[in-house]
Amino acid sequence: MAPPIALPETFARAVAGLRSAAPRPEIVLEEVGAPQRLAPYAFALSAAVLRDGDEVAAGRLILLHDPAGHEAWQGTLRLVTYVTAELEVDLAADPLLPGVGWTWLTDALDAQDARHRAIGGTVTQTMSTRFGELAGPPAAGDIEIRASWTPVDDDLAPHLLAWCALLASTAGLPPPGVTALPERRPAGAA
Repeated sequence: MAPPIALPETFARAVAGLRSAAPRPEIVLEEVGAPQRLAPYAFALSAAVLRDGDEVAAGRLILLHDPAGHEAWQGTLRLVTYVTAELEVDLAADPLLPGVGWTWLTDALDAQDARHRAIGGTVTQTMSTRFGELAGPPAAGDIEIRASWTPVDDDLAPHLLAWCALLASTAGLPPPGVTALPERRPAGAA
């Protein structure tokens, strides 16, 4: 049996911070295999956002650590995320959606005091219409947010909570403590 590999303290503290934060109940986290070629050390989480038992958004958060540092990262730790959700067609077609999606991330980081630098990413909105053998529901829309940033320190609990807030915003969940009103049916509807 091979001896256990000693992890660098910075990476071990960062992983512990990610594991210590508890998301809101609609967000289910799971540790998953991390890509092995991006950095000497990596850790990953996947998330599913559930509303009434249905998955309405999903994401992945990857922690990378290079003890030698990385010039582009401006540090030794890097968080990388991918978040996606299906949207109503009207919202998915809104030309302001990419800017709004980006502020969901930056506002969440600010609200959790998740100090960071070297942030970058993309927000993609797509529309799909099915035809022929794939014909089905009417047009559908999606949003994808891909981003990465460098945490200023190795306490990553605030970063995980910010990421969970991004997932909640992308999924259209109301803020914690706010109850969404049921959809109003037109008079005479069954």
